[in-house]
Amino acid sequence: MQLDGMHHITMITGDAQRNVDFYADLLGLRMVKKTVNFDAPEAYHLYFGDERGSPGSLLTWFEFAGATPGRAGAGMIHTIQLGVAGDASLDFWDNRLGGAGYSSDRSEGSLRFLDYDGLELELVVADPANPPLRARHPEVPEEHAILGVAGARAYIGRPLEADVGLLTETLGFGAAETSGRYRLQGPTRNFELIYEPADRHGIQGAGTVHHIAWHSTDEDHVPWQERVAAAGMHVTPVIDRDYFKAIYFRQPQGILFEISTTSPGFAVDEDPDHLGEQLRLPPQHEHLRAQLERTLTPLRNPRSVETAQ
Repeated sequence: MQLDGMHHITMITGDAQRNVDFYADLLGLRMVKKTVNFDAPEAYHLYFGDERGSPGSLLTWFEFAGATPGRAGAGMIHTIQLGVAGDASLDFWDNRLGGAGYSSDRSEGSLRFLDYDGLELELVVADPANPPLRARHPEVPEEHAILGVAGARAYIGRPLEADVGLLTETLGFGAAETSGRYRLQGPTRNFELIYEPADRHGIQGAGTVHHIAWHSTDEDHVPWQERVAAAGMHVTPVIDRDYFKAIYFRQPQGILFEISTTSPGFAVDEDPDHLGEQLRLPPQHEHLRAQLERTLTPLRNPRSVETAQ
């Protein structure tokens, strides 16, 4: 079995409209699903990615309206790396972000900046082995579009090698010579995970990462559950998330890992040309539609003429 890179990364935000404005407009991603949190249906769950919501492109957010800012600490991902084509693209994004009032820090092959909630993002030159996962935006030339999620940086306690067995022997990561650096090489995509030491504890809130999901084929999902359990992790039963099936477990340093399937994908309940335009609800919450359409904040989606649910 091989995990095929990352499936998605999920964060927390305090403002759904600013979330859409930043990721679907400023960064040019496509909002591929507007739904609600399975466990808290009064909260949005928004998905952004390439044109079809491909695994490897997906960034998702739970909106807890008015959430106070969090702080990344030990056991939390603190930076998400997004791939772009090259230095010319880094120049483009430096100018675009600056024009929107966001400062950035440019270094060789990298551009770091914070989103409106304080989440750290880093644009890096994409690995040419990763197929490009682009979205279309009228103000973002195709050659400068974001190409998918390339990696993540996480804070953990010491030592940095504490998690090496789970990552390399169970999940199939390769360990680099540099301590704390791991690479997940899948059949079609790869992903770099970098561990950095931190002594401070984290505070979950707006601008922090909730979990990261790795990408499994449908047929390997239950075997992955069994493999993770055999490694001593407390893993959940398989949970149907409508657009993929998922299992969850915390790695020894405290980061919440998920393994998600390819199918059925985001076009299972919407026309692929109109993803993210309408409010979609899990079947168990469909009876709440009238109430949720009254209480959830209407969102302006730059990809849709619709400005309401």
